[in-house]
Amino acid sequence: MPHYEFPNMRPGQTVGLLGGSFDPPHAGHLHISREALKRFNLDQLWWLVSPGNPLKARGPAPMQRRLQAARAMVDHPRIAVSDFEAQAGTRYTAQTIEALQNAAPRLNFVWLMGADNLTQFHLWQDWQQIMNRVPVGILARPGKRTQARTSKAARIYADARLPGRMSQLLPQRQAPAWCFINLPMRTISSTTLRQNGAWPAQVKK
Repeated sequence: MPHYEFPNMRPGQTVGLLGGSFDPPHAGHLHISREALKRFNLDQLWWLVSPGNPLKARGPAPMQRRLQAARAMVDHPRIAVSDFEAQAGTRYTAQTIEALQNAAPRLNFVWLMGADNLTQFHLWQDWQQIMNRVPVGILARPGKRTQARTSKAARIYADARLPGRMSQLLPQRQAPAWCFINLPMRTISSTTLRQNGAWPAQVKK
């Protein structure tokens, strides 16, 4: 079994996994992370900073730069930043979750993603494997609520949906299980920050 570096956890605890390029990390990531901790009754939440997004043609900023920016931004004792995907050499979310469960079988994982990702979830590699491995928490983002609720993944797994008012029970449910929660809106995005020059592609030395 390979040795991986993990944030400190106790056996039996529940970890929310928020994956992404974090190119750059921003206040919106922190906002949904804090809300997810409360709404899904998580012990910890890990930002899984990915080497690259297979669905995006343009590569992100260097991994180390994004990790440093994420760690500098996190200001919550139960939110941690992880480079597990780079350590494990996984490229797709399904592979990452399988590797995490194999490496830390005594932890309980919940996959977290924005409602915009639910609309295209059926395009992800082995997406049904993800649904069948871990509970999934969906966090509403601006303009995507209706599309997400009527997405292919939502329709196929309609019977596995947990009502939003029962969101704190999600980690206890056996997969497949998913829950959609509405959050106060934050319109900030990594794309906007890149476009307005707040996160330049190259850092001047």
